[in-house]
Amino acid sequence: MAADVDTDLTWKMLFPVIVNLIMSFITYIVTVRLIPKLKDMFIKANLFGIDMSKTTSEKVPESLGVVTGCTFLITMFLFIPVPFGNSLFNGAFPHDEFVELIAALLSICCMLLLGFADDVLDLRWRHKLLLPTIASLPLLMVYYVNFNSTTIIVPKPLRELLGFSVDVGIFYYIYMGMLAVFCTNAINILAGVNGLEVGQSIVIALSIITFNVIELSGLLWKAHQFSLYFMLPYTATALALLKHNWYPSKVFVGDTFCYFSGMTFAVVGILGHFSKTSLLFFIPQIFNFLYSSPQLFHFIPCPRHRLPKFNSKTDRLEISTTNFVYSDLSFLGKLIVNVFRVFRLIQWQEKDGYVITNNFTLINLVLFYLGPLHEAKLTTILIAVQVICTCVAFVIRYPLASIFYDV
Repeated sequence: MAADVDTDLTWKMLFPVIVNLIMSFITYIVTVRLIPKLKDMFIKANLFGIDMSKTTSEKVPESLGVVTGCTFLITMFLFIPVPFGNSLFNGAFPHDEFVELIAALLSICCMLLLGFADDVLDLRWRHKLLLPTIASLPLLMVYYVNFNSTTIIVPKPLRELLGFSVDVGIFYYIYMGMLAVFCTNAINILAGVNGLEVGQSIVIALSIITFNVIELSGLLWKAHQFSLYFMLPYTATALALLKHNWYPSKVFVGDTFCYFSGMTFAVVGILGHFSKTSLLFFIPQIFNFLYSSPQLFHFIPCPRHRLPKFNSKTDRLEISTTNFVYSDLSFLGKLIVNVFRVFRLIQWQEKDGYVITNNFTLINLVLFYLGPLHEAKLTTILIAVQVICTCVAFVIRYPLASIFYDV
């Protein structure tokens, strides 16, 4: 009898995932063939750019992330009956799980629309911070109605002082809203070379899938099954896009893809109840954000574009620079550049009264350490960094976490 129960549970756990995997494979084939057919349509609509890291001035269609977003959503819409099919006839329909799925798709759909609007209208930075907050509201409302759990477990060393757990109340919702904002913008900030946006996103998605598969045998298997519903088709569409976005890029992904990707990661992290673990897979993006902050918040002069500089003679990318008068910086600006200079995080040159440094991005930092690189090699190195950081994340999540939590 117990064996029958275990078999039924395993079938209930794996059957929707297997169907989702098959649908994802079909979605990959459709997406990889659809993108080339739509390229001319985007160019005719004036959605194109010129690759500044190439010697040619060929028009490259932009915002193709909207295609992958649409094929992802269509796949998810067609998939909805699969996990809920039996429940329609046995009279025990899981309304809470259904609402979670619909709200998650609504948030992703909103972010896809707002990302495309950004590509078309070139919105300001303050709007880019506001849009993910708005798009995450359906997600937070469902979390409030279905769970409303705002209690966090206190690490072992602090339990004598704070107890086993602490209810942080509304601050937990603020944290989840900030997570959505961070995820959608973090990928967008670490961008600018062929294949990087999609490449890093695929590594993050595969990291989450690996984590979900490991945890699928645990007590919270439903949450990780829910995450796999999203991550498998997302990875399939992203792989199809990477095929056309890898060097030399035939299409640009646009802010649409970055926003769509970030919101998808935020959705599974929040509703899958592993938001802290999902952040571990963003180690390069977190570093890049912290490293970029002095320019993003204008403590250091920030040019509109901080992309690496292309040297047409050598076919290599070199660091892009910013210059400023040291005495014009605020106290905090001076402190930051001095700390960065001590730890060799920036180039430092003085010329005609100006200080010349590299722009504060992870891409420029890699070029600062390794010297000029071919674009494809630079992207490969950055994705390798992402993979290494994923390995570090799993070490933190499993062996090290047992030191601070009851795993």
